Amino acid sequence: MKKGKLYIVSTPIGNLDDITNRAIDTLKLVDLIAAEDTRHTRELLNHFDIKTKTTSLNEHTDEKKIDSLIKDLKEGKNIALVSDAGTPIISDPGAKLTRKVIANDIELTAVPGACAAINALVMSGIDAKAFTFIGFLPEDNKHRKELLSKYKNETNTMIFYISSHNLKKDLKSLIETFGEERLASLSREMTKIHEENVRDSLSYISKHFDNKDIKGEFVLVVEGLDKNILKERTIKDWLSISIDEHMKVYIDAGLDEKEAMKKVAKDRNIKKNDVYKLLKT
Repeated sequence: MKKGKLYIVSTPIGNLDDITNRAIDTLKLVDLIAAEDTRHTRELLNHFDIKTKTTSLNEHTDEKKIDSLIKDLKEGKNIALVSDAGTPIISDPGAKLTRKVIANDIELTAVPGACAAINALVMSGIDAKAFTFIGFLPEDNKHRKELLSKYKNETNTMIFYISSHNLKKDLKSLIETFGEERLASLSREMTKIHEENVRDSLSYISKHFDNKDIKGEFVLVVEGLDKNILKERTIKDWLSISIDEHMKVYIDAGLDEKEAMKKVAKDRNIKKNDVYKLLKT
């Protein structure tokens, strides 16, 4: 028996006209649609007169349900995976299913379309050559601080998803990590009538939403740390320890003395001969 195929289908993030013809055709032709919220997806399907049966697949879906979908695929049924909006799996459910599909040698393909993160990035005016997608920050303060500490010296542009009830809290955490003056762009209600994009410092964006009724979900694009500033910070950090301690870091890491001296010279922005002289004094 020929196996079915899983279609990862992107849907609009707001404006329903942003759906592709291929997405509509796919949703009509598959045997089943696995949706994050079947009621929400049904509104989209009704708009395009799509009668395909739906089933729920969200963060609370157990393994038995996923195994049932795998069984359907093995029996030749084609299934479409959709989220509430945008590209599935990007901070949305579905990764468990796709991993099992791959593990079971079942064919899958993506039907591309809207993605809130990319939409916000291209409108931000911030460097898009290299970017890091971080998504939603943890609710727990400890885990939030631990996560953000990893990105304190990130030089790539960063993309965050923010829910309305966490907007002020998240902006406060980001200001504490990156500083008040870090350039950012906050987008909400993208592709809808009341779309809003605020481009300025993190502190300005935070103040912009003071005393406002905050609704919807937001995408925040934050400029990465300037590489020259990172270099200065790194040199300053290394200069806080002695040459001997600095050498020990690399010797303990398995480098020989010659390679360690090269590393130390580069870290401290000095010549290798200067490292040798300082070690001998």
